[in-house]
Amino acid sequence: MLQINKKLLEKHYSALRKDVFFVDKKWPQFDILFKDIITLSKKYKKNKNVISIERGGLYGNISIFAPFFNSVNFLSIDSSEEVIKKRGAYNKKFTINKDIIKIPIDIHTDYKKIKIKEKTADLILIPNLMHHIYDHKFLIKKCSKILKKNGKIYIFEPILREIHQKPSDYFRFTPFGMSKILGDCGFKVIKTNLSGGPFSATAYCWDQALQYLPKKERAKHKRFIISDNMKTIISLDKKYKKNQLRNNTIFPVSFSILAQNEK
Repeated sequence: MLQINKKLLEKHYSALRKDVFFVDKKWPQFDILFKDIITLSKKYKKNKNVISIERGGLYGNISIFAPFFNSVNFLSIDSSEEVIKKRGAYNKKFTINKDIIKIPIDIHTDYKKIKIKEKTADLILIPNLMHHIYDHKFLIKKCSKILKKNGKIYIFEPILREIHQKPSDYFRFTPFGMSKILGDCGFKVIKTNLSGGPFSATAYCWDQALQYLPKKERAKHKRFIISDNMKTIISLDKKYKKNQLRNNTIFPVSFSILAQNEK
């Protein structure tokens, strides 16, 4: 078990936010993911069994979440489909930063072939992955079997995303839909967090639009859109939280759910 001191972990956290997920500049939907991971890592200490099902292969076969749980029995599982594996670690360039703690993925396997002893896990993380899982109920039911009774499952999902890693990008969930799915699979939702709003959504779409411009045009508009205005646009979500015209409308760009295994 690696021992990672507080200073190293803080640098890892900062580098992930700044250089991998660009939370403060253009991808604000990932903000709650890292805040939640920090919160959970403080609750799960020695003698706890934590499993993370992720796509570490994209980052050079490392688990970017493992360092946060360095004091527990942590198992990382990369569930990338074959088509994704063939493309290689195209996000590895973001993790070259020396402050990123590089802990290798433990297991590479299809999510339908995960073999872990039943009723042994205290917490299962599924961060930013469920939209790439076609048979999502299969995976959640599998997690229910692996988790101890009253064990927890944590799911983070973006609501607003472009179609990416095609063709293995299948769904966009809402927190209400995911809560229903978890309930169908034997879980009780404990907490739901929402992040962002229409202004964050606008900022994200601007960033995506820039990628469609030719190189010279992209350079021409990038500073105006990204550097000068992006933070200001994103910050407006905190100031204007409620739709003034439609009472039953919300516009989060991502959500997370913590649920308890009732079986």
